[in-house]
Amino acid sequence: MQIALNLPKATPPSRIEVLESAARAVVAVCLDERAGQDGFFAEALGQWYGHRIRKVARRARNKAWEDVQGLTGVTVSNQARAFIPSAVKDVPAPIAKLQIGHTDLPHEEVGAPLANAPVIYVDNTLEMTAGKAAAQVGHGSMLYAASLSAQEVWKWKQQDFLLSVREVPREVFNKALEVPDAVVIRDAGYTEVAPDSATVVALPSPLGS
Repeated sequence: MQIALNLPKATPPSRIEVLESAARAVVAVCLDERAGQDGFFAEALGQWYGHRIRKVARRARNKAWEDVQGLTGVTVSNQARAFIPSAVKDVPAPIAKLQIGHTDLPHEEVGAPLANAPVIYVDNTLEMTAGKAAAQVGHGSMLYAASLSAQEVWKWKQQDFLLSVREVPREVFNKALEVPDAVVIRDAGYTEVAPDSATVVALPSPLGS
C-alpha cells in the first residue's frame, strides 16, 4: 500500500498530526464501503491481504499532491492519502514519482493523547523518519481494527477512526507492550530498523487510563 504525505516546504505540518492522519487514512481504506462490494477496490485489498503486507510512505507537495488526489484512495485532513494496494510494477506514475527517502519532519512536544480513543505508541529510540513511522502506524491502525469485533469497528468508523499517535521513550513503550491484548507491530527490517524490531503498539486507550 502506498501512502502520500503532504509536506509543503513553506508551511510544514506537525509530525504527530501527519502520523495520525496516515494511520487513519490506512484504516479508512481497509474499511471503506467499497471494500465490501464486488469490484476492483475489494479485489486489490484481497490480493494484498494474501501476500506480504507492506506499506510505503512518500512525500508530496503542491501539484504533486493534487495530482494523486484523483487516484483511488482516502485522504485525511489534507495531510495523508492512502491508496488501494497494487504490485510495485503497477504503482500509478503520479505516485511512483514521489520520493520515498528522506521523508521526515522534526519531533515536537505534544500533550496527552485523547482519553477515549485508541493510541498508537511509537518507540522513539528507533529514530525512524516520519515516512517510516507513517508506514508503521498504518500497520498499527489496520491490525488494531482487525482485533476488534464488528460492532466495535462500526462504532470506530462512525468516529472517523479517531486516534492518537505518540512517540515515546523505550521505557514507556515497554509498558505499552505489556498491556494485555496490545497490538504489536514488528518490522521485517528492510529499511531503517533491525529485523523483528517492535516499532509500534496500539492500545484501545492511553496507558494509565
